[in-house]
Amino acid sequence: MTGTTLVVLAPDGFPEVARGTDLATLVADAVELLPGDVVVVTSKVVSKAEGRVVAGGDDSYARALASETLRLVASRGPVQIVRQRLGLVMAAAGIDRSNVSTGNLVLLPEDPDSSARELRRRLRALTGVNVGVVITDTSGRAWREGQTDIAIGVAGLVPLEQFAGRHDSYGNELSVTMPAVADEIAGAAELAQGKLGGRPVAVVRGRQDLVLTPEDDGPGAVALVRPEGGDLFGYGSREAVVAALAQAPGTASVFGSPVSAEELLHAVRRVLPGVTAERAAARQAPGADACTGLDLALPPGAAREALAALCFSHGWRIALWQPDVAHPDAVIARVSPDIP
Repeated sequence: MTGTTLVVLAPDGFPEVARGTDLATLVADAVELLPGDVVVVTSKVVSKAEGRVVAGGDDSYARALASETLRLVASRGPVQIVRQRLGLVMAAAGIDRSNVSTGNLVLLPEDPDSSARELRRRLRALTGVNVGVVITDTSGRAWREGQTDIAIGVAGLVPLEQFAGRHDSYGNELSVTMPAVADEIAGAAELAQGKLGGRPVAVVRGRQDLVLTPEDDGPGAVALVRPEGGDLFGYGSREAVVAALAQAPGTASVFGSPVSAEELLHAVRRVLPGVTAERAAARQAPGADACTGLDLALPPGAAREALAALCFSHGWRIALWQPDVAHPDAVIARVSPDIP
């Protein structure tokens, strides 16, 4: 029987890493590399080598968290899930107190893709071998218990395989299948490294097809990060409610692009039963510019704040709010997609 063999090597005896340590030399001394290998290194040792270790303490941690955070995604008690400055969504912006001297904090590398490219270049200079490089960090997952390692820096490796448009063995066309192979390699390497094994480096062998030519570093791990507004879960469940009601400037993009009029109306009717609607353009005078919005007839007592929050979270806005002359105590609200 033929098949594919994947080998993961995680050498013991890796020395302690400090600022200025030449990681490429340590890797080259620890394992004999073959063309097409993928060298997997934890972000912890990359950060140590790059001097991304800071003194601990509550004040230091708070400052580090603020400097590494773009925005809060969700929190439960002391746990904060944030969108980190690299676009990664993770607990505490990836700041770690483990596997470092007591009282210190380790921040993620300044630019993991750049770090991966430099390590790849140095390994080729030292060994003459073309390899791919993956820098990893540990992350939790929505909907799943436990953590796994993911790729936060990639060089010389295809981070995503594109299967869209191809057909499976039954003839079905694949539409969105896109394996995150860099993350899969990170997880495979972590199985051999272990969390407490003192093995921060691993070599994954058997997927030479994913390794690019020496001149091509590829798009990097940034290709794995969804843009703001492209994720269906840009906020935690509680935080989404607060964000929609607060409507702070700059936060609308987290909810994504404006939805269709039908989708907005469905949401409005779930919260404000009895709403009737017609296209706003139908109420305009002849010759006026067409409007893609809706005129909503709201029942008496309908809260403008509720409609505003619904519009905000669906990419729309209230353009007009006025009494309904035909129905006392009712109002007409004109809403339109919030497109600049």
